[in-house]
Amino acid sequence: MTSGTLYLVATPIGNLGDITLRALETLRQVDLIASEDTRHTGLLLKHFDLQKPQMSFHEHNERQATPRILQLLEEGKSVAVVTCAGTPGISDPGFVLVREAIHAGIEVTVIPGPTALIMALVLSGLPVYSFTFRGFPPHKPGQRRHFLEADRDSPYTLIYYESPFRVRKLLEDALAVFGDRPAAIAKELTKIHETVRRALLSELLAHLEDTPKGEYVVLLAGKEIK
Repeated sequence: MTSGTLYLVATPIGNLGDITLRALETLRQVDLIASEDTRHTGLLLKHFDLQKPQMSFHEHNERQATPRILQLLEEGKSVAVVTCAGTPGISDPGFVLVREAIHAGIEVTVIPGPTALIMALVLSGLPVYSFTFRGFPPHKPGQRRHFLEADRDSPYTLIYYESPFRVRKLLEDALAVFGDRPAAIAKELTKIHETVRRALLSELLAHLEDTPKGEYVVLLAGKEIK
């Protein structure tokens, strides 16, 4: 029996018009969609008049769900993985499944599309020729400081994801660790209230809203090599 194909399908990070024709075609043709949030994906499918069975596949059950998905793939079924927004595997579930599928000799492919970090990098005005994506920093202050300090001397543009509840703390710790470097923060990308602010870290902190809203991408200039 020929194994099925595992598709990692990128979905819009805000504006639904950013979904690709290949993404819609793939979601229409697969046997099952493994969704980070079945309700969220259900709204996406309804918007594009698609009907497809789903199973839950998120960070808390990825290791438990992976064997079931592999079994379906080995039976010849095709499965699409989608997250709430963006490209699966980028600070979202997907890595464990992809690794196990590759080890099992199952075909894996990506239907490309939106990724917040790339959009934010291009819009930041910071160097784009070489960068380091660090994902979400730890929540605890001491661990976050240690996490940042690992890149203190990096010459590359640094990119972080952060929630509105911790973005101020991240900027404060970054200022303490890196000094007052050029930086940028981006939020609500592709949405009506898309915002990108570019300034020194201290200036970004001074003008950050009292109650920030939306998911943030925080970018810092790398250390200048003299």
